[in-house]
Amino acid sequence: MTTLLLIGLVGGLITGISPCILPVLPVIFLSGGAQAARPGRQNKARRRERERRDSRRPYLVVAGLTLSFSAFTLLGSLALRALPLPQDIIRWIGLVILVVLGIGMMVPRVQAVLEVPFSWIPQRGVDGERSGFVLGLALGAVYVPCAGPVLAAIAVAGATGKIGGGTVVLTLAYAVGNAVPLLFFALAGRRLAERLRAFRRRQRGIRIAAGGVVLALAVALTFNVTDAMQRAIPDYTTGLNTAAHAAGGGLAKALGADAGSKILANCAQNTGTTVLEDCGQAPAISGIAQWLNTPGNAPISLSSLRGKVVLVDFWAYSCINCQRAITHVTAWYSTYRADGFEVIGVHTPEYAFEHVPSNVAAGAKRLGITYPVALDNDYATWNNYDNDSWPADYLIDATGRVRNVSIGEGDYDGTETLIRQLLTAADPSATLPSPTSVADTTPTSAQTAETYLGADRAQTYAGDAPLVAGTRTFAYPPSVPENEFALSGTWTVTGESITAKSNAGITLNYLADDIYLDVGGTGTVTATVDGKTTTYQVSGAPDIYTVLARTRQERGILKLTLSPGISAYSFTFG
Repeated sequence: MTTLLLIGLVGGLITGISPCILPVLPVIFLSGGAQAARPGRQNKARRRERERRDSRRPYLVVAGLTLSFSAFTLLGSLALRALPLPQDIIRWIGLVILVVLGIGMMVPRVQAVLEVPFSWIPQRGVDGERSGFVLGLALGAVYVPCAGPVLAAIAVAGATGKIGGGTVVLTLAYAVGNAVPLLFFALAGRRLAERLRAFRRRQRGIRIAAGGVVLALAVALTFNVTDAMQRAIPDYTTGLNTAAHAAGGGLAKALGADAGSKILANCAQNTGTTVLEDCGQAPAISGIAQWLNTPGNAPISLSSLRGKVVLVDFWAYSCINCQRAITHVTAWYSTYRADGFEVIGVHTPEYAFEHVPSNVAAGAKRLGITYPVALDNDYATWNNYDNDSWPADYLIDATGRVRNVSIGEGDYDGTETLIRQLLTAADPSATLPSPTSVADTTPTSAQTAETYLGADRAQTYAGDAPLVAGTRTFAYPPSVPENEFALSGTWTVTGESITAKSNAGITLNYLADDIYLDVGGTGTVTATVDGKTTTYQVSGAPDIYTVLARTRQERGILKLTLSPGISAYSFTFG
């Protein structure tokens, strides 16, 4: 329980400072904070009454948001499943309440109508404490933060009805951790309003502005404008989420993994073997945000594939390790599909941009993926399988049992041999085609490790100080140590990426055959090695670009120049 408590608190704090809260911050700042500013020079009695009425408003707005968000996340799915209501009814109710409250802040006559239900309570109008709590409740119904590992564990528990004491502790701890940054913004808004005379003298104007912001948020949520905003800002808390999850030993383990997951974990320890094992019944593919490459993009289940041999492949489209492995997976699918072989690619994002369905669809098309793809944006299926790596393959026989777990790249001939064995066992009369012949490009010798460029995971940055988020001008050091990188020019650094501003350059001291850069935006990347310069055109969503290709491994210095606006995420090597 102590572990869950700490994981929940840290996870909530991380969510509270993530880009996902940006759409609600103006409402929290103005409606929860500035609108509760204590008046300056007023009649003493009036000032005391106003202070008594509004002093708790920031706390009540955040409390209402935290309470409703926690309740809806944990119990909403169960409640909606038990009632004949649309699955998004809670969200629409929250949006309607936001619109009504926003209009009430701006139009006194509407405010008077809203106060009628509370008229039996002396000195309590909806513009004071009670309206703050109602506003918080409405915000909680529409507030959708980044679904990191902690929130995914809570949502899955709620959706499946597996709500035990550990889940409740995790939820409450997450809610408290999430509330702290939100309350900070609300109190900051009130404090700023109290310090600025213009705010104190224009309380009516603040109410109108706050109402306008509430209405704007409702409109933005209705038309999914906030999604575009969140996609445009890289998630600088990804590394923190990963570290917190790793420190807790995995939420599935902390909450108590089921027997199937424990057996899968034991099989995963034997990865690389080319023998069939009995790893238990295959966990469900659940919590999927969207399906690709199925008829009408409709969902499919493992139970509907009984009688077939199924490969569940966990991947991410900008992961170079996954890209190398997928050439084999697509070949297997093409070769053995007619003989009862099926592949389900479970796309679990590593970066924020990999949550975007259109980006995944484009990446799948580039890689020649025609088999069904499940977008596991909430890590639900990832957690079902207690998985922790990209790529990872779970081979399932015709009866629905996992018979082999393969983590990482390599041993493709061994995996194909197992596929053929299971197909023959399912249909002894089948005549299988010849084995595929795809070159195994898995690196076999020591080379530079995957190099992350964002502040959260930039462990090989060679500057004179740690790489931190923000915009500043860099200068190359006298030399760059082996397997490290340095920056020059002006860059904007976030948790998971660096974005070129002016005269932006990267120097990398590498050991590899090939070098790939995960990069996005529109512009050019110019690479110089051994005096030879090559310019690459970059366009669209982030993806892997080859910036060096050699026939043998070598030690060298790569210098890149990125045009303004280009964002780089990581180097990978082959």
